[in-house]
Amino acid sequence: MTLLWAGFLLGCAFGIAARLGRFCLLRGLRQHGLAAARENGGAPALQAFALALAVALLASQALAWAGLADLAQAQVVRARFSVPGVLLGGLLFGCGMALARACGARALVLLAGGNLRALVTLLCLGLAAQATLTGVLAPLRQWLQGWGQITLAHATLAQQLQAGGLPPTATLALATGLPALALLAYALWQPALRQSAVQLWAAMAIGALVAAGWWITAQVGVDPFEPAPLTSLSFIGPVAEGLLYLQLAVGRGASVGPAIVAGTLAGAFAAALLTRSLRWEGFEQPARLAASALGGLLMGLGGVLAVGCSIGQGLSGLSTLAFASLPAAIGIAGGASITLRLQAAHTR
Repeated sequence: MTLLWAGFLLGCAFGIAARLGRFCLLRGLRQHGLAAARENGGAPALQAFALALAVALLASQALAWAGLADLAQAQVVRARFSVPGVLLGGLLFGCGMALARACGARALVLLAGGNLRALVTLLCLGLAAQATLTGVLAPLRQWLQGWGQITLAHATLAQQLQAGGLPPTATLALATGLPALALLAYALWQPALRQSAVQLWAAMAIGALVAAGWWITAQVGVDPFEPAPLTSLSFIGPVAEGLLYLQLAVGRGASVGPAIVAGTLAGAFAAALLTRSLRWEGFEQPARLAASALGGLLMGLGGVLAVGCSIGQGLSGLSTLAFASLPAAIGIAGGASITLRLQAAHTR
């Protein structure tokens, strides 16, 4: 099997699980902010995200411990990065996610079911991301990424603990076991998620798929002369690259990121057909169109600065125990939460 086909199948599995389980960090944050949801046994969507992260963390670190994937070589793992720049990127992404009512991954899943609002969000996301990577916003990105840079001796928590003399098995137990137990306790202690078998199993599947992404890019179709970058599920750069490939395919080679994006669309479309939820959806009013477009632009800019999205950093990045993923994830959750609160206050 080629790397592109493996990436496509990985995306298909993610699209199916995300559509069936309605997997969405923003949905979970919105539930968590509702007193009624907390009183009724928790916020199942946020608990599902915690469960997916626990599974991704355990499975990914098990792969690294077994020598099947060197997570230190992952694209999101960086010893030199700008804490303010990454945090700002996360905040912008979270704000955009709340405005658009979907992150990049969720927008793909919604688009596959006929949601045209998601199409506007994705087009604006891809435009802003590409402009930030190689276009007119590249100087701004370079300035922000050079602002307050730090250089760490070790890029991940596992590396830091091993450098301190802790053996690999003890490192795995301490760095992986304790966070995973805390996440599992949050996910399963309250009954909301346990009462929804589809959401529970979908979350577990998505966590396992993060680890599968590391394994695929480490083991499938490996060319010793041109090794593929170690990546997993992520949707900012791949969406931008996929849109660019649609326009300039001649002379350009395809890569695994856009293959995952295409697979996500195909899998979510199949799930929409299976559940008979396929239907056209549009904008109720111009303000909703503006919010979707602005949200996409902010996610494209912020996602590039944060080097990932709510999936690329919130799941894949954190599963590597990379220090650089922490401010990104905090910024994404914080930006979305602040925007949701402002929106709620505005509608009162």
